[in-house]
Amino acid sequence: MWLTKLKIAIIEKNTESLDKLLDVIPQLTEKADMEEAIYLLEEASRVFGGLKDEVLKSMNQIQKNLQFLRSTDIPTSRNLDMMS
Repeated sequence: MWLTKLKIAIIEKNTESLDKLLDVIPQLTEKADMEEAIYLLEEASRVFGGLKDEVLKSMNQIQKNLQFLRSTDIPTSRNLDMMS
């Protein structure tokens, strides 16, 4: 059951489910289950790494966009002095 949930979480790239599943790794007794778990855990690691890279790229793009918007900002007077 745990292996099936792990597969689904990996396919869906559901980091919340993956995190919960990794907190409660069961004791596996069958060799085939152990090998499958190792493969799935490696895949989960790749998913986390890929998502981390995507977030980093998005953050860099947001920073570039902010820099661009700030560079095109027209300076305005913030004071309401009508006499000057």
